[in-house]
Amino acid sequence: MTSAGGRRTAGEPTPSGPFTVAVRVKPGASRARVGGCHEGPYGPALVVAVNAPPVDGRATEAVRKALAAALDVRPAAVILRTGAASRDKLFVVDGPVPALDARLRRLRDGSAH
Repeated sequence: MTSAGGRRTAGEPTPSGPFTVAVRVKPGASRARVGGCHEGPYGPALVVAVNAPPVDGRATEAVRKALAAALDVRPAAVILRTGAASRDKLFVVDGPVPALDARLRRLRDGSAH
């Protein structure tokens, strides 16, 4: 099972079903970027900066699409679970993501995507 921060114990297979990823949103950024780590209320969160302003859900939608691109899944597979009006959000990603641990680790370490 995946924790709120998207972490699993070593040796577990890549999840074939839904898993949760904690995200810290930086709306209104000069450029979109997925990378970095923020210790948030749900544990270590992936930082996602987007150009969209935090108005009418535009930043949340931009984050959903950026997260989908970073994890190489279709945008419809990324669903907001909690945090609609917060910078700290939980997204559920439905479907298998090859090399999930390595991908999230690389993104949290600050690799730009």
